[in-house]
Amino acid sequence: MRKWKTLLFLLMAAMLVLAACGDGNGEASDNEYGLVKKGKLTYAASGLYKPFNFEENGELTGFDMEIGAAIAEKMDLEPNPVTNPFETILQGLVANKYDAIIGSMAYTKKRAEQAAFTDPYYYSGGMIWIAKDNDDIKSPEDLKGKKIGVVSQSTYEEPAKTLSDDIQYYASDVVALQDLTIENRLDAVITADIVGFEAIDNGFAIKEVGNPLWVEQPSIAVKKDNEKLRDAINDALQEIIDDGTYDEISQKWFGRNLLDINLEDAELLE
Repeated sequence: MRKWKTLLFLLMAAMLVLAACGDGNGEASDNEYGLVKKGKLTYAASGLYKPFNFEENGELTGFDMEIGAAIAEKMDLEPNPVTNPFETILQGLVANKYDAIIGSMAYTKKRAEQAAFTDPYYYSGGMIWIAKDNDDIKSPEDLKGKKIGVVSQSTYEEPAKTLSDDIQYYASDVVALQDLTIENRLDAVITADIVGFEAIDNGFAIKEVGNPLWVEQPSIAVKKDNEKLRDAINDALQEIIDDGTYDEISQKWFGRNLLDINLEDAELLE
């Protein structure tokens, strides 16, 4: 009788352990990925980078936000977008404030020292922008001694420093581009080609200088030691590309697929 009681006790204990582990879609999955909130994919952006991520009627929206939501859905998680200033967004990831950065952060080797990155989820070019009536600046060399606006800690900061020693820092590319249209405020802004062309579509009196300086690879960042989450997000990203969801979102915001680019002769920013 004592043996049967012992076996019954062991069987009940094993059942409790299995119940605690979950079914693979709930708590166990959360524990595996180390999510900051159970059942949710919490991803950060500045909320100041229209049309990629911005606030409208009190809610976060934009291309990045919809890509994040589509990825979360493929992972059977609830999307939970949050904002964080771009200049400290990597620090927030390291401090475990959120699970991922889906905020148009380009991969660089330097950033890869602090975070793990997925494959690129779009491509864009770093471009020089000036006021529409500016006929003095025709090439990067003309920026020597000129005041250039850039977002702090962006990939545009270091190239700007090589062109001029007069740099004005911003929290938002849109605000910087607005300042281009105000006399004596700025001479040029370096930001993504997509952002500049979107600003023109919204009535900004600006124009581009030449071709993009380089092509950068915005990717999704997670904590450096969380390869399981990085791989799961990568898989979900590929799923939305394969099933057409990505193209639908990209066409909605830009009228084209942001992954459809010829990289054969492109200088990739690293």
